[in-house]
Amino acid sequence: MGRGDLTGDEWARLAPHLPKSGRRGGRWCDHRTVINEILFRIRTGVPWRDLPERFGSWKTVYERHHRWSADGTWDRILQAVQADADAQGRIDWSMVSVDSTSCRAHQHAAGAPRRAPRIPKRRSLPRQHRPDEGLGRCRGGLTCKIRLAGEGGCLPLALLVTPGQWGDSPRVKRPRGGHPPTRPNHLGGDKAYSSRRNRRYLHRRQIKHTIPEPRDQRANRRRRGSRGGRPAGFDKEMYKRRNKVERTINRLKQSRAVATRYDKRAYVFHGTITLASIRLWCLPDRYRTEQ
Repeated sequence: MGRGDLTGDEWARLAPHLPKSGRRGGRWCDHRTVINEILFRIRTGVPWRDLPERFGSWKTVYERHHRWSADGTWDRILQAVQADADAQGRIDWSMVSVDSTSCRAHQHAAGAPRRAPRIPKRRSLPRQHRPDEGLGRCRGGLTCKIRLAGEGGCLPLALLVTPGQWGDSPRVKRPRGGHPPTRPNHLGGDKAYSSRRNRRYLHRRQIKHTIPEPRDQRANRRRRGSRGGRPAGFDKEMYKRRNKVERTINRLKQSRAVATRYDKRAYVFHGTITLASIRLWCLPDRYRTEQ
């Protein structure tokens, strides 16, 4: 077993949720070998063609990662692994925090055609294709932003890829709608998430929250008097727990292909982050929470 490969415990948690067969009723190449090679690429950030020969054909690995990113297989596996963890009581719902992080996009991440990629009929179209490909131009060059919700044990619950210049407060519609399976006891966020719309949304969902109010919003509320509403409650001790989501982001960005984006397509980069999240969920309990 090579450095960074799936251990026996990790494979036991992941294997039951993998597809059973390939196209036309055939069998896939060994899942464990292919996923280990994808994880190697995510951890090191090497080009696909430079993958070690001990894993086999790089093209097989490349195509499977793109296919499973396009048809939502990685998303379904992450949801299944999270459902197993929830059934075993391994998710800390007492505090869920939200935050975002910017990722520099490599020059090879630019240049994707504006039109949707052509995919054979046997494969479903990428559900997360977008004309801007989640890339934005900032002062330092091309960037994208990962928006993340993390639970109290430093593990990611949900993520979204957007262009780097997008702010944190605008609410993004859920692509498939519906309600989450459960809701947190408390939600934490920094000043970037402070807005009347966000607070009203959380109030309707009966979700307690700890979000600091920026100075300009506080001054505007006081200037409006009674029409400005009541001051938002703020629990300093609860807010200290918001660093869990920052620690979750730090764990994800230890993978170089997450810290720096090399994928041209937004849905492929989303699949890269999703697989890095799956790896964290499959870790043994003694390694899951940072000390």
